[in-house]
Amino acid sequence: MTGLRQLKRQQVREAISAAAITLFLERGFDDVSVAEVAAAAHVSKPTLFKYFATKEDLVVHRIADHQGETARVVRAAGPADPVAALHAHFLDGLDRRDPVTGLNDHPEVLAFHRLVFDTPGLAARLAVHVAADEAALAEALLAHPGGAFDDLEAGLLAAQVVAVQRVLARRTWRELAAGRTAAAVHPEARAAAGRAFTRLSGTAGR
Repeated sequence: MTGLRQLKRQQVREAISAAAITLFLERGFDDVSVAEVAAAAHVSKPTLFKYFATKEDLVVHRIADHQGETARVVRAAGPADPVAALHAHFLDGLDRRDPVTGLNDHPEVLAFHRLVFDTPGLAARLAVHVAADEAALAEALLAHPGGAFDDLEAGLLAAQVVAVQRVLARRTWRELAAGRTAAAVHPEARAAAGRAFTRLSGTAGR
């Protein structure tokens, strides 16, 4: 029963988010009310807020689902070079066309990214999740076997990794938004990631 309830909650959560994003893409984030989203999802406003604390979270949660991912990659890598592990993970995301890397040319994904990038409230809310992701990564680096990083080094490297991934994703998205295909941009995106993570390896003393 616990599993069924959890599945039901997830289904309701996805239905609310899907209804919200459909409306936001059609009319713009600021021109759609929470009440309209609730009505489209066939739930009440109080029910909606049980699943999403803010209007912005109706959108940002799809990106925030990756929160803590870099920290998990570093912990799973054990004593291996964390920058190399993060580089390999990012390349794998490009190969899988993971939207978080920016390399996904599905029209709805492109529109979703444009919605996030062009809406100040969503960008601000996303920054909160990015800061939490950065803090989690710094903590994972600080706990790296062998004490490879002190508090300052872990914090600096975490900030650089998060910034690099954001810049790479935005750069790739701009190419797709200009009309290029993911297949055409893929080799360039991999090469850019290689250059970026090589620089990170140098700053990390590796």
